[in-house]
Amino acid sequence: MGRELYFVLLLLGLFALGFLGLALAGGWKESWQQVLQLSALQLSALFALSLVNYLFRGVRWHLFARRLGLPLTPVANMRHFLGGFAMTATPGRVGELVRMRWISREAGWPFTRSAPLVLVDRASDLAAMGLILAVALSLSAMGIKGAVSVAVLALVASVVVTRPALLTLLVTLCYRATGWLPRLFARIRSAARSLRQFSTLPVIAGSLTLGLAGWVAEGYAFHLLLMWMGADIGFFSAVAIFVFSTLAGGLTGAPGGVGGAEAAMIALLKLHGIPLEVSVPATAVIRVTTLWFAIGIGLLVFPLAERASLKAMS
Repeated sequence: MGRELYFVLLLLGLFALGFLGLALAGGWKESWQQVLQLSALQLSALFALSLVNYLFRGVRWHLFARRLGLPLTPVANMRHFLGGFAMTATPGRVGELVRMRWISREAGWPFTRSAPLVLVDRASDLAAMGLILAVALSLSAMGIKGAVSVAVLALVASVVVTRPALLTLLVTLCYRATGWLPRLFARIRSAARSLRQFSTLPVIAGSLTLGLAGWVAEGYAFHLLLMWMGADIGFFSAVAIFVFSTLAGGLTGAPGGVGGAEAAMIALLKLHGIPLEVSVPATAVIRVTTLWFAIGIGLLVFPLAERASLKAMS
């Protein structure tokens, strides 16, 4: 974990420097004053709403694990889910590979057998965020250029990943077109076939409900934050900006969406007439209480998960 931790710290430093530059451009005194006016209770509420998101999604991870037949306890599954957050801001979403490594150690499952768990979890997030964005856009007074395309892309991706036959077909076509890495494509096809057990209506409805509740909680936190900073743009507009920026940051391919998500959020707030001395600290605070809070939780849980998995092997 040493190199990954250094990378996370480097990214955190760049994140801080970027916001420092924006604060100086928009008036650092005014920006800092916006942060100072937030009370401990208000900050606690933001962290609590983020925690709701992580816990709901952790429960969803456990339900998927049980559906897959993974013989681990709810505590172990939650430990894997939260511990993986430590690697959220590393290239290639290493956190998900770490979760699979822990599963392999504790349950004796090869990566190919636990891979569907990762795929369906990611698909559920895309489906929930795509639906939230579509609804928020339809009920808000704002228009976000490209938001409809992002929402549709997220929903299409979630459908493809949760449709074993369709995903298998796409993987086969990609392999025939390239002829590369036959073993890797064979493993992906095998994982795709295992997704059939997640395609039932109760599983889809339950996972979607947990995902919607979790992501709306964080969107609501952003709405509260803007209100407390005197920049109330309405609940649905705030949720639309938060979800779109999170998805857009992910599409950039940057670790944790850092850079892209913040730029999109500040730009969209500017379109709403929110000045930099408000949009910059609001974006910084919401990213600290969501992304960086998750990474912090992951760093705390990671050693516990690593130790438990090594103990299970002995």
